[in-house]
Amino acid sequence: MKRLMSGNEAIAQGAWEAGVVFAAGYPGTPSTEVLENLAKFDEVDAHWSTNEKVAFDECVGAALGGARSMVTMKHVGLNVAADPFMVFPYAGTNAGFVALVADDPGMYSSQNEQDSRYFAKVAKVPLLEPSDAGEGKEMIKDAFELSEQFRTPVMFRTTTRLAHTRGVVHVGGRAEAPEKKFERKVSQYAIPVYARFRRPELEQKLNRLREFAEEFAGNVVEEGNAQIGVVSHGIPYQYVKEVMPEATVFKLGMIYPLPEKRLKEFCARFDTVFVVEESEGFIQQEMASFGILNVIGKDRFTNVGELSADLVAEALNGTPMPADFSQEAAILPRPPVMCAGCPHRGVFTTLNRLGLLVTGDIGCYTLGCLPPFEAIHTTFCMGASIGNATGFNKAGERGVVAVIGDSTFLHGGLPSVLSAVYNKVPTTTILLDNGTTGMTGHQQHPGTGHSLKGTAAPAVDYEALLRSLGVEHVEVVDPWDLEATEDAIKSGLTHPGPAVIIARRHCTLLPEEKARERVPYRVEPDECIMCEECFETGCPALVREGEYPYIRQWECVGCAMCAQICPADAISVVGEG
Repeated sequence: MKRLMSGNEAIAQGAWEAGVVFAAGYPGTPSTEVLENLAKFDEVDAHWSTNEKVAFDECVGAALGGARSMVTMKHVGLNVAADPFMVFPYAGTNAGFVALVADDPGMYSSQNEQDSRYFAKVAKVPLLEPSDAGEGKEMIKDAFELSEQFRTPVMFRTTTRLAHTRGVVHVGGRAEAPEKKFERKVSQYAIPVYARFRRPELEQKLNRLREFAEEFAGNVVEEGNAQIGVVSHGIPYQYVKEVMPEATVFKLGMIYPLPEKRLKEFCARFDTVFVVEESEGFIQQEMASFGILNVIGKDRFTNVGELSADLVAEALNGTPMPADFSQEAAILPRPPVMCAGCPHRGVFTTLNRLGLLVTGDIGCYTLGCLPPFEAIHTTFCMGASIGNATGFNKAGERGVVAVIGDSTFLHGGLPSVLSAVYNKVPTTTILLDNGTTGMTGHQQHPGTGHSLKGTAAPAVDYEALLRSLGVEHVEVVDPWDLEATEDAIKSGLTHPGPAVIIARRHCTLLPEEKARERVPYRVEPDECIMCEECFETGCPALVREGEYPYIRQWECVGCAMCAQICPADAISVVGEG
């Protein structure tokens, strides 16, 4: 049966067909939908973990216990899981273990543009990468077979374009994997005490994988008519076929280790070979280590941003990129905004008015750095805000506030709170508890009371958790109440030790919030003094229409923040006054 599927949907389908039993991960674009689709299968036990390292560790245990397992994450999640990712190969797996890592060339929803292929080389694990949805569905099955054949974790790399592009996929049935019992073999699994003895075996395994790469069916030469040779992979391969269908292309499905012998034979056929790859020149560098030097690669193809058919065509035709090359599209500006009634809006309106130094984190609330709030001044990675604020305190800064979302707090914020308590640093944190993982599409987490499969689960009691860590000053506030929010922040800043203000209100886009009766507000033109202070809330329901501000009632959720700010009391509930 054929179905039209996104790359993420197809990979989930392929993992199910491969007999995967357990899957874990943490939400992160562009990987999120893989686990969400796996959770739809009754045969797969899939859940969201608190972070990527925890998910990786859980899948290691499941694979050792005999269950085919897959962990999913975006590229920055691999940074979090890097410790077990680098160590697990020394022991090797029992049942199949696949780590799906989704890179984001162009940084469409990420804070950096790293090329995760280098992780596979450092960890000495095989790396597979498909070029479309149909290939992704089949290749993920190859990954599980490869994992069990060589008793190694396998990295399966995708990118944003592959994850979200749709293609025709041949859907098959599920094949249950053979049962594999765990053997209590301390000399294999008790790392690091036996790591020194496992190290030569890891190198021997890598040599056997190099031999396997020569025969891997996903590494295929597609003969063309023209005397043009191209080595490519993944999505860039699709651009090559689009702009130069007559070329002879060596399409790589196994990116590490590469088939050295076959690549040498291929490149010997041409005076010059183009290496078309996205992000860094990983393949080109590996080929150079083989002594293959008759290539044109990153000297013509950019390593910045995402490739496109146009860019590949220009490079293959010999047109050099301008020095000031930019992929910025000429489109109408449409800056991202917090939704009407977003509970974060009250916090950042208040922080802006107080003029505080704010360290930020990763989530919807990162938009607090943009106008009209401009109330976040640093943002780096998951969980960084609290540690950054502690550091600012150590540097002598006062009036510093960290902001962090509920899911991010559970992912990476807890250790920083504990460090502040332990070291007696008066770090003030605002925990933005909107009851969901909002930025990636309302995924569940340990604070929501529900699992990925939709079943009831224990919900974290943040107040009790924080007090158990030693935080003495914990205050809960409704961020729609601007005066209460301001008082809570001021109180936290004057406390001599660590303080946490929990700004609690559910995301306005959650189904239960959408179902709530909404009482919209309106601006009374006769009373408006045109001071425009109401625009400080940055609410998209509040617009300029003619001479006075105007509230689009169909968009207003009745949060009343604009009415609280208005010095002329010119904003009131529709029907009143």
